Amino acid sequence: MKALLDRLRATARLMVGQPDYGAYLAHMAAHHPERAPMTRVEFFRDREQARYGARGGGRCC
Repeated sequence: MKALLDRLRATARLMVGQPDYGAYLAHMAAHHPERAPMTRVEFFRDREQARYGARGGGRCC
């Protein structure tokens, strides 16, 4: 049951454009073990910056 709920949460986050922090941590451990991963807050801010750009505003369309 927990696995199902975790999967539903991940799906819901992807639907609203919020990437999965756990997947990011797994990627960093597998592909970049020499680098320290971002904290959850840093990760969220980085993804928001990538999504909305330098001005922090929304898209026009």
